[in-house]
Amino acid sequence: MFIHIGDDHVIQSKDVVAIIDNSLVASSSIIEEMLFNQRKNRQVVETDDYEAKSIVITNDVIYFSPLSVFTLKKRANMMSTLNKLEDFSEETEE
Repeated sequence: MFIHIGDDHVIQSKDVVAIIDNSLVASSSIIEEMLFNQRKNRQVVETDDYEAKSIVITNDVIYFSPLSVFTLKKRANMMSTLNKLEDFSEETEE
């Protein structure tokens, strides 16, 4: 399934490694170093119009998202719930 993470970016949910609150970046030298290295490799997509609230780390790219971690979690869980629903679309009405 896919998750819309804001700024017209849609990613596959299976590629998501982590979703981190952007306010935690300054408190972690490891995350800062990872972002620095990924920026050098042009593997970071930053938000243009809004301040980033979260960072979505995928297998290949790091995205800065204007959506909160909570919102992204709800969207991911919604997709998971939809996948579990039974498909009744092929049943015919009598």
